[in-house]
Amino acid sequence: MCRDGSATYAEAIRRALPDAVQVGDRWHLWHNLCEAALSEVKAHSNCWATVLDAPLYDGPRAQTTLERWHHVHDLLGQGVGLLECARRLQLALNTVKRYTRADQPERMLRVPQYRASLVDPYREHLRERRAEDPAVPILHLFEEIKALGFTGCLNLLHKYISQGRADADRSHISSRRFARMLLTRPDNLKSEHHDLLARLIAACPEVTQLAACIWAFAPLLKPHPGNASALELWIAQVRAADLPHLHAFTRGLQRDRAAVIAAFTLPYSNGPTEGVNTKTKRIARQMHGRAGFTLLRHRILLG
Repeated sequence: MCRDGSATYAEAIRRALPDAVQVGDRWHLWHNLCEAALSEVKAHSNCWATVLDAPLYDGPRAQTTLERWHHVHDLLGQGVGLLECARRLQLALNTVKRYTRADQPERMLRVPQYRASLVDPYREHLRERRAEDPAVPILHLFEEIKALGFTGCLNLLHKYISQGRADADRSHISSRRFARMLLTRPDNLKSEHHDLLARLIAACPEVTQLAACIWAFAPLLKPHPGNASALELWIAQVRAADLPHLHAFTRGLQRDRAAVIAAFTLPYSNGPTEGVNTKTKRIARQMHGRAGFTLLRHRILLG
């Protein structure tokens, strides 16, 4: 039985077919590693972003993030549990866990992922006005750029300024794009990305370790009888590195150890099925609210 890492599915299979061999799906294993790698890249933004002179979030949101980190770690230092921390600080439990994984407050700061905004054409005007009068009210700025042709709302301008976008240029690369480059087969990278990737990796010791772990994990996705011992060596390599999000990933592997070893040593995989699911979901999203099930069925069957 080939499945993802769900403990519920594993228990259901054990009850229905106790003699069946459970095989972890390699697509899901790689997907989970990708999520952990993205979290690690985000956590070290303050390190690798210096290579690109990319700004970190700096403003009310960043200040709130740093204050929450101190509150969470102060409570943990007093012996307060995670659930109690979440209750006292009125935060979600997963949010508290995310703060506990960061051993330094700076690791909670992120490189902004800027998207095109209606305010972008008026950035220079905002810079000049804020340089002339740092205390100028946002409402006044709103009226000024509205007279220049701005069609957005006051809330959009307020968010734009609070994120620091009025004072900083667009970041050269986002955390997600950097993670995608790390996780892409080197042969598939564009030539100009090889040098950029090398500089970003060399700028941060933790990201250097992360890259080594990713490149050591990728060959395990090709089933081979020797992958069982190679997996143990890889887990030991990850545990020796300062990569808490990857540590969480390895704990998941250990909990489902038999199925994971089967995934790396046996030829079975749900990859083709996952591809069909992804294609079906994409077609459904393209047609959302515009057509019915009949057309969806035709597109899937004839496509």
